Amino acid sequence: MNGLHRRKCPSYMRLLFQLQGQYCFSLTTKQQFIRISPWWVQWAYLESRQPLPVHSNPAISLPRRDYNGWRSQLVFASKLIAAVLDFKAKINTGQLPVEYMRGMPLCMELYPLLFSSCRIPGPKHDYIAHHGRSRHSPTHITVVRNYQFFQLEVYNSDGSRMTESQIHGQLLRIRSQSWKTDKEPMGILTSEHRHTWGQAYNRLLKDKLNKESVRLIETGLFSLCLDSPVMRISDEKYASRKAAQVLHGGGTFSNSGNRWFDKTLQFVVGEDGSWGLLYEPATAEGPPIATLLDHILEYCEKPDPKRAPLVPLPMPKKLYFHIDREIKRDIEHAKQNLDILINDLDVNVFNFKRFGKDLPKQHNLSPNSFIQVALQLAYYRVHNEVCPACDIASQRMFQGGRTEYIRSPTNQTLKFILAFDDPSLQLFREAVDTYTALTLQVLKGHGIDHHLLGLKLQAIEEGLSIPKVFMDTAYGLATHWKLRTGQVPANTDSVMCFGPLVPDGYAICYNPQADHVHFSITAFNCCEETHAETLALTLKDTLCQLQELLQPTV
Repeated sequence: MNGLHRRKCPSYMRLLFQLQGQYCFSLTTKQQFIRISPWWVQWAYLESRQPLPVHSNPAISLPRRDYNGWRSQLVFASKLIAAVLDFKAKINTGQLPVEYMRGMPLCMELYPLLFSSCRIPGPKHDYIAHHGRSRHSPTHITVVRNYQFFQLEVYNSDGSRMTESQIHGQLLRIRSQSWKTDKEPMGILTSEHRHTWGQAYNRLLKDKLNKESVRLIETGLFSLCLDSPVMRISDEKYASRKAAQVLHGGGTFSNSGNRWFDKTLQFVVGEDGSWGLLYEPATAEGPPIATLLDHILEYCEKPDPKRAPLVPLPMPKKLYFHIDREIKRDIEHAKQNLDILINDLDVNVFNFKRFGKDLPKQHNLSPNSFIQVALQLAYYRVHNEVCPACDIASQRMFQGGRTEYIRSPTNQTLKFILAFDDPSLQLFREAVDTYTALTLQVLKGHGIDHHLLGLKLQAIEEGLSIPKVFMDTAYGLATHWKLRTGQVPANTDSVMCFGPLVPDGYAICYNPQADHVHFSITAFNCCEETHAETLALTLKDTLCQLQELLQPTV
């Protein structure tokens, strides 16, 4: 009964967890990931019909840069573009070091796919188009400002990368062409329900001009979004607004028109020093993105290594669209729906400064497991139940491996939670150590959710009856993830942000540093039971109490 409150857990729930022993190991671990990973991507992402903003695309908000104004914005944007191109060059030349986890090398297959990739809407499911491996690989990026898209070539005619000063000069040209906000924010269309966007996409591509503009956006190496400032009220609320700005653009009266949500990589740079990255997860995922951001930050500390050659550059190409009555109607509907979605999302970002990952390490506890137990306890204190919850584990120790769920609640965590009015250090250690052991099992490929998905999809593929467990009420309960969590450890003070998986749930991301932890909590306002700020305040109090448990002051 792994982690559900006993009063809320049917006895036949045991069957679900017995499946791990019965079905998980019919294939070798290597065979399993080669086969299941494409299924997982298809099922988890491409078959979802929900809008990409909030529901799918994660955002990473980074520390505000020390500038304010459009001039410095373009200087930093030029540096960022050069840094990303430098990272891409390391991938192309094989200079990117192989990554390791617990002494094991990790699969690096995703890195080349980050560039010149885009999700394409379809009637029943989407697909990913990768353009970076074609004979004539794209040499441009897309820059969008004031809802207007531009094709910017970032390589010279001899194949060399443009210097920062060359890129800066081109960005100045783009600014001069986009001083007025476009009336029709074409990018808003990509925020729609996938079926709705797929229909609009087909209408859009009937026009030759539109088809060419869309093709240039889709094939570009990545997108750069030059945003207007985030409205600033207080430092505490600014962190939340800044993360929300990267996540969805702030609404149709703000910067949401500066997005093409289908694009794999979108870098966001604001006039006020805010910046971050929005990515489409069918191709990209957290750890490789964190590596990319670490490289960008390291590169940004260096001076421009090259002088600009004295050669004339072609004018950046503005991308035009022919907007008929149907497309205009599609845009208006998309604007209304996106604003409803954005207004429904509560975002709470905070920096917990009392302690960081060094504290659990001093007591021989895993920092991630420590935080996971804290999250379970905080949720219980708010809602008086232990809910189905998932953490994300990388499966990149296997070729083609992506991610797998760690089912966070355990019986040991439940015992600790129920005894917390009279807290026991021993029970706390058992809860944390059990979660650490569970994490190791999942990292080795012994999680259950990939296996269950494989069981179900293989039955469908072979025309067999779907196993009855998938029709069971217990299975539905166990996969209604009220708590979606994720750690993306990075060397910088960044925080990831995404929306809950279910209407009555939360999404919590965290980035533990040595002496502090960055958190983001999201919930939907339409649900009266959930409240991001309440959970945030309870989590802060819970972490302080756990510190007292480890380090009593009396």
